[in-house]
Amino acid sequence: MEKGKVAQVYQKFTQIEHVLERSDMYGVSKEPETDTLYVPILNESGKMRMERKEITYIPGFYKIFDEILVNAADNKIRDPTTDTIKVNIDRENNQISIWNNGKGIPVEMHQTENIYIPQLIFGNLLTSSNFDDSEKRMTGGRNGLGAKLTNIYSKEFTLETHDSKSGLTYKQTWKQNMRTCLPYKITKSTKKKDYTKVTFTPDLDNLNMTKITSDTELLLKKRVYDLTGSLRGIKVYLDNERIPISSFKDYISMYLELQDGKGSDNNAKIVYDRPNERWEVAVTVAESGSFQHVSFVNNISTTKGGTHVAYVADKIIMEFIDLIRKKEKTATVKPAQVKNQLFIFINCLIENPTFDSQTKENMTLRPSHFGSTCSISDGFMKRIANLGMVEKTIAMIREKEGLQLKKTDGQKRSRLSGIAKLNDANEAGGRKSKLCTLFIVEGDSALTFAVTGIPVVPQGRDHYGAFPLRGKLLNVRDASMKQKLENSEITHLKQILGLQEGKEYSSVDSLRYGHLCILVDSDLDGTHIKGLILNWLETSFPSLLRLPGFLLDFRSPIVRCSKRNDVKLFYTLNEYEEWKKKYENDKGWEIKYFKGLGTSKASDIKSYFGKIKNHLKRFRELTEDDSEKLDMVFSKKRALDRKTWLKSYSKHDQRESRLDDIVSIQDFIDKDLIEFSMYDNIRSIPCVVDGLKPGQRKILFTAFKTNMEKDIKVAQFSAEVSKMTEYCHGEQSLCETIIGMAQDYVGSNNIALFSPEGAFGTRLQGGKDAASPRYIYTKLANITRTLFPRSDDAILDYLNEDGFVIEPKYYVPILPMVLVNGAEGIGSGYSTTVLNYNPHEIAKALLRRTEYPIHTSAHAYPDIRPWYKGFLGTSCEVAPGKWIFSGVAKKTSDTTIEVTELPIQTWTESYKEFLGKLILENVVKDYKEYHTDTTVHFVIKTTPEGMRILQTHKKSSDTDSNDEQAIFLKNLKLTTTKHATNMMLFSSAGFLQKYNHVNEILEEFYQTRMQHYEKRKIFLTERITAEISRCTERIRFISSILEGTLVLNNRKKADIVEDLDKAMFVRNENSFNHLINLPLHTLSKDKIESMKSELDAMEVQYGIITSQTAEQMYKSDLLCFLEYQSTK
Repeated sequence: MEKGKVAQVYQKFTQIEHVLERSDMYGVSKEPETDTLYVPILNESGKMRMERKEITYIPGFYKIFDEILVNAADNKIRDPTTDTIKVNIDRENNQISIWNNGKGIPVEMHQTENIYIPQLIFGNLLTSSNFDDSEKRMTGGRNGLGAKLTNIYSKEFTLETHDSKSGLTYKQTWKQNMRTCLPYKITKSTKKKDYTKVTFTPDLDNLNMTKITSDTELLLKKRVYDLTGSLRGIKVYLDNERIPISSFKDYISMYLELQDGKGSDNNAKIVYDRPNERWEVAVTVAESGSFQHVSFVNNISTTKGGTHVAYVADKIIMEFIDLIRKKEKTATVKPAQVKNQLFIFINCLIENPTFDSQTKENMTLRPSHFGSTCSISDGFMKRIANLGMVEKTIAMIREKEGLQLKKTDGQKRSRLSGIAKLNDANEAGGRKSKLCTLFIVEGDSALTFAVTGIPVVPQGRDHYGAFPLRGKLLNVRDASMKQKLENSEITHLKQILGLQEGKEYSSVDSLRYGHLCILVDSDLDGTHIKGLILNWLETSFPSLLRLPGFLLDFRSPIVRCSKRNDVKLFYTLNEYEEWKKKYENDKGWEIKYFKGLGTSKASDIKSYFGKIKNHLKRFRELTEDDSEKLDMVFSKKRALDRKTWLKSYSKHDQRESRLDDIVSIQDFIDKDLIEFSMYDNIRSIPCVVDGLKPGQRKILFTAFKTNMEKDIKVAQFSAEVSKMTEYCHGEQSLCETIIGMAQDYVGSNNIALFSPEGAFGTRLQGGKDAASPRYIYTKLANITRTLFPRSDDAILDYLNEDGFVIEPKYYVPILPMVLVNGAEGIGSGYSTTVLNYNPHEIAKALLRRTEYPIHTSAHAYPDIRPWYKGFLGTSCEVAPGKWIFSGVAKKTSDTTIEVTELPIQTWTESYKEFLGKLILENVVKDYKEYHTDTTVHFVIKTTPEGMRILQTHKKSSDTDSNDEQAIFLKNLKLTTTKHATNMMLFSSAGFLQKYNHVNEILEEFYQTRMQHYEKRKIFLTERITAEISRCTERIRFISSILEGTLVLNNRKKADIVEDLDKAMFVRNENSFNHLINLPLHTLSKDKIESMKSELDAMEVQYGIITSQTAEQMYKSDLLCFLEYQSTK
């Protein structure tokens, strides 16, 4: 390579040449940009407003102007006394000046560089007062370029500053892009107020400009308005006129009308909040349909946003999504759907901010280093909600959901494929489709029922199809779109029937089937399935229910009574019971109960379908009242209405379904579905007496019946329960109930009625970590029979199921177990929550009650506080029935927290998830775990800022206390609120009743327990009286034989019986076999003496029983329990 060419290839720039030739490295772009931006425009009413306008400008020119403006703003941050900034833009003469009356630059010689400080920082690259990164600054400058870039891109640049401390005024000018530095001028001045003024003539040629255009001037003025709004406590003049903005509120009102502080103005467009001294936030609706923001960091306009915008926006979006879900719980909300509606204004002060380029348009500093937090208050979110974005978002979601649902639509066609277990009618979707009927059945056994019966019907397989549901259909009324779209059964039904979302049907001509027939078990769960199908059709395709005969119901019998050729079918138990009373003396009837469709034999099924017209009933066409009733039953929002509805329930008010060929939907709801709802409550809400639900009661009954004192596998035991109690639900559910009755970790049972022999779950996961029922064993706990005395077994009111004796209506333990172990349950229209209480205190309270007469019972009980075995935290009643349970945490250093207890029913694994979120938020750095399956022990390491956050009261928190420890625990999520205000239980009389206080439960239990002691006393008295009578008869019988007055040998039985009658012996079940069949060895004097001793003992026992009062019997049982407890 030639020497000349080498010199051309390898060059060295001076620093100034490098800035001018490689301007893009310094954020000084010389290429024109056209964009639609907000700029200040004088509107028709003479007010300056921010309006969007397409403008063309050179970003580099804007950059050099902004550098000087930010310097003036920084002076306000450094010197709070600064109160004025003046900006003049002279387009004609291409000159700009910026003046501020903040602290001037020290007019003194720099000891190291040997030049005056003003010349050092304005005329030399890479000089700054912001290089110390250990100092927490909230200014805009950082890299030592700033004002020097403006100097380099100016033909002339003049600095003037007054330092009142030295009494000197310094003035210096640079020319030719900072290459020529003219001598400075220092003059003495008596001015008391500092100031700094920069005047520069931009080098338009070097910026690819010929003049300052009107677009550029608008953009510069916009930046001055930005500064006025973002910088507090300052007067700003533009071209010698003061800008009428005194706050960020005033500034954002230039965009849209500002909402008042109370948020009461419905026409208001913007809401504003100032969470603290460092943050100001305002929100309005983004009319463009995409996210917008105006944001400032330390008075720098961050037009591209950054981490501060994401930080605030994400908080608002998450809170906003919560607001939507409170209004529409099923709504599937994506953050982008909310974000695209937001126009956010942010003005914040950030410590040592960092940016992705010298243009400082995008901040990159992580939120954990902001030096402050921006909390979004509940009040602020409520005012945002008033902007109408909640309704708009819900409408958008619903529109999108409708489009998604349309994708699952069916259509009329003759052949379907890909739907498992569908037995399609041959004519479905064809010319004769309106004659076709689809049987919708529950499960495979019901499908077999339909497939077995269909061939019996004329045109069976041509006109009849069947499709099985897997369990119960989804309640679509409050279901989320995700649930609907993922529910394959609803999708398949739409395709099988040819249904199209949103279509109004006036006939069945466009459908694949002309009729839909519900074929389910005749039990209460079958009734619920019918209701769910009605609910689906009324919610999604109500016009179908207005078509006569579209929806049918196939009725199968519950009971069949047969006597030779006489067969009677019954469709309700009431119907059967009435017949039974009428013909109870008519013997010879064979009774068969049908537990479900699977109970019927093939011959039974064929007989039903052979007379299908007798079994098919149709629903009357849908009315507005029907729709209202269905909404009342299936809408989660109408629990109060369901309570009122359930009060009208009468067990004897069932519909005589045999006689109803046409059934109104309202009649079905009020007489059939109401019974399921009551049944749902019965199996979901416990009884006040024994604290058990039916499933639990069946389990306990089986354990008592089999005297379960040895270990048995849970899975095996559940099978035994099903067999002995006619349990008709899933065995998995039964196994889970057994496991629940044996769990004893903190927050579960205070007294487990079964012994957990194996992994029954721990507080790590709230019992979800229990092993499979196939691998764990259980047996009755030792204390169970102390709580449920054997002597009560004979006096309980046992139920009867299909002729079999099963569990009692309720047990009567010696303590109200609903208070001992608590209860939770959700039924139809009702729910219940009962906290756990100390069994020792309950027993003592009931002992005390035995000492009080009835008329003072209200004062018999001391206050009993909620209590959970093994819980090491605290509990406090903050309002009547409102309890706060707190865990245990202490601060062991400035950045260390030790947690040794969690709130009640906050599980260890769940708390770890919470700590993980705190790590993501940079509040917590790390944590260590030292807990076991029974204890909790976290050691948490925080950042200093994180510790401050955890100890700071949050505006949005519902913590009323100003106590530092209470705030600390609340922020650590170590408090939980439990309510004792929803104690809804079945009373001893069998009615749902709300108990307002623990004492009410204690009193009803006490009265019931007393009644059963009276029953026990009567039963024991009668039993021992009978035993005394039998023993006396035996003694007299044996004595008669030994004395020779009664001879048995070589005599006929009839003669012996005649003698016994004459001697006035008492018959037992109309015979004397109990005497005649006595073993030979008992006919002795020794046996008589032994019997007399037994008789004496019986009479003593009789005396004890008859002399004891119910109160004394209760005391004895309670003391026995307390003695047992004292040994544990």
